[in-house]
Amino acid sequence: MLKHAAARSAQGRASDNTRTPEARLEEASGLARAIDLNVIYGAIVTLSQIRPATYIGTGKVEEIASLVKGHSAGVVIMDCPVSPVQQKNLEKAWGAKVIDRTGLILEIFGRRARTKEGALQVEHAHLTYQKTRLVRAWTHLERQRGGFGFLGGPGETQLEADRRVIEERIARIEEDLEKVK
Repeated sequence: MLKHAAARSAQGRASDNTRTPEARLEEASGLARAIDLNVIYGAIVTLSQIRPATYIGTGKVEEIASLVKGHSAGVVIMDCPVSPVQQKNLEKAWGAKVIDRTGLILEIFGRRARTKEGALQVEHAHLTYQKTRLVRAWTHLERQRGGFGFLGGPGETQLEADRRVIEERIARIEEDLEKVK
């Protein structure tokens, strides 16, 4: 499943006017096929404005949800920048993994990295990208406040723990990259 969302400017032109939406959709289809994804459906969604919660409007979200269910799609690729909150909301609405253009390109580089240095660089880029996409999905695992009254504070949340683990891994990768160079 593949979607290209083309936001329109105030003048009614597509915001990325260097290529047609059809050409961008074809390129995104080619990128998906590069990592052995079977593209079963592609469409261009024209937006009058970007929705903060889902990028696209609720009608399109519902329409795509029925397509995802009908085709039993496991992945939906959005050929546009999708925020972490938008990604989480779309995954919940569609019951499928949502990947934006940056995530798709990182997957391609990850599959094609052949040298130790290349693999480390791709993992570094992927972790840096992933760190910005952590959202509050683990709030049920937060440690509770301790003590009486205002003594103590909230413990480390799962979000903070995930971010710390990623930062530690990034630091190790940077050390390994220096050694490899």
